[in-house]
Amino acid sequence: MKKDLISIKDLSFAEINDIFNLAAKLKKNKLKFANMFKGKTLCLIFHKPSLRTRVSFEVGMTQLGGNSIYMKEDIGLGLRETIADTAKTLSRYVDAIVLRTFGHNNVIELARQASVPVINGLSDLSHPCQGLADLFTIKEKLGKLKGAVLAYVGDGNNVCHSLLYGASKLGMDMAIATPVGYEPQVSIVSEAKRSAGEVGSSITLTNDPARAVKDADVIYTDVWASMGQESEKQERKKIFADFQVNKNLVKLAKKKVLIMHCLPAHRGEEITDEVIDSDNSIVFDQAENRLHAQKAILIKLLAK
Repeated sequence: MKKDLISIKDLSFAEINDIFNLAAKLKKNKLKFANMFKGKTLCLIFHKPSLRTRVSFEVGMTQLGGNSIYMKEDIGLGLRETIADTAKTLSRYVDAIVLRTFGHNNVIELARQASVPVINGLSDLSHPCQGLADLFTIKEKLGKLKGAVLAYVGDGNNVCHSLLYGASKLGMDMAIATPVGYEPQVSIVSEAKRSAGEVGSSITLTNDPARAVKDADVIYTDVWASMGQESEKQERKKIFADFQVNKNLVKLAKKKVLIMHCLPAHRGEEITDEVIDSDNSIVFDQAENRLHAQKAILIKLLAK
């Protein structure tokens, strides 16, 4: 049966670590498996703009010897023709599909109908490629994940959801600070708490950023208004004002706390220049690791 990557929820502890181990090897030698995908084509369907997701997948596929086709929202997925018809047609042409979209059900339906692997390049619910690259980066920097403390400050969005799934499976303690009403989805928190309980870690929700970052090894933040929420931007700036990752908040964490942001950053809003440009910041390391982690994902899904 074909494999897809829809959510970190679907991956086992062993599968995640296999991706990390392979990503580390690929990072050391970018030409490793250089001809593995000769003659193979990856189709990228993007309803949302992207820098890191698009470039890392296209460069990764090229380094593995394959090709990429980029299709913007003008494909009219589900509008010009059904998702099922699109999936079945593309399956006759390409070897894998990356979908970056709004509705999570679009990814599920595309994967259900396609006979080639489908990768969730981002949906409103989940961003598994980002989450895997981020957790790989933390492991690379700290030398471990189990027992490490990850503080997430901001909106309980798709990135937060993916980090919840991953951290809880890998034994990290995760503390999430959001304004009231902007917490991560209740069902995902419940699933993460269940997974955390099985490996002896903890998931904590709070509305107090100071409490979340206390003793943190990593502080992670993201934009306050994601794509599709532009009309809420001004209102969210007021609501999230006390959730900015600035030097005063960082001082409450461990001295060598790592600062992460999935980018693009709205500097001066969710994070200040002095923090994102500080020696503690690893935002461009995590951006680089999107390439290595996604090459590992492609190999795991496509290699025969």
